[in-house]
Amino acid sequence: MADKATQIILEALGKAVAEPGGLPLFGSKKSPGLFTNSATVRPLAQRCKDEGYLRVLEGAASGKALCCAITEKGLAFLLNELSPRKVLEDLARVLESRQTQVGELAAAVQQWQSGLDALRATIERIAQRLEKGEAGVLPGPSANGSDIWLADLVGYLAEWRASGKSSDCPLPELYRRALQIDTHLSIGHFHDGLRRLHEQQRIYLHPWTGPMYDLPEPAYALMVGHELAYYGSIRP
Repeated sequence: MADKATQIILEALGKAVAEPGGLPLFGSKKSPGLFTNSATVRPLAQRCKDEGYLRVLEGAASGKALCCAITEKGLAFLLNELSPRKVLEDLARVLESRQTQVGELAAAVQQWQSGLDALRATIERIAQRLEKGEAGVLPGPSANGSDIWLADLVGYLAEWRASGKSSDCPLPELYRRALQIDTHLSIGHFHDGLRRLHEQQRIYLHPWTGPMYDLPEPAYALMVGHELAYYGSIRP
C-alpha cells in the first residue's frame, strides 16, 4: 500500500513540475488535476500539502477547484525518488509537445489573418462598386483584360501537368506566376480568382494534408468548403 501511495504522489508531483503555473489539486471530467478526487487519494493530497511538497497558489483557482504548484522540497523529493534523467526526459517530451501545439496555433492564426485580409479586400471592392452606383455583385472576368492572369494560370497549370511533374502546383508558385501578369494583384483578389476557376470546374484546388505547423507560406492557402487548399491542378 505504501508503494502504491508513493507512486500516486510521484505521479502528482510529476504533473506539477510540468505545470509551473499550477493545476487543480483534484481533477474533474472537464479539467485535469494533480489527484483524483476519491476517498483513498484525498489523504495523499493532504499529505503533500502538509509535507510542503505542494503549495496553494494565492488567488489561483479553476472554477471552485483549489490550485497548487510544486515547491523546491517537492522537486527534491521527486528527484530523490526517481531518476533525475527520467524526470528531465519527461519534461523534454512535454516541452516538445507544447512547442508543436504552439506551432499549430501560430499557423492557424496566420491562416485566419489571411482569411480576414481576403474578406477585407472583398468588402472594399463591393464598397467601391456601390459608390459608383453599380450592382452589388462581385465582378466576373473583366472585359478590359485586367483578369487575364486567370487565363494565364489555366495555361500554366496545363503546362505544369504536361511537364510530368509528380506533384500539384503550390499556390505560392501560382501567385508568383500571376504577379508576372498583374503586378498589383493582391492575395485576396488572387484567392477570389482561384475560387472562381474552381467553381467553373476549370481547375482543382487540393487540400494541405500535413501538420499545420509544417505549412510553408500559409498566407497563400485558402479555405474551400471545410478544407484548406494549398495546391492547384488543371482539370482534364
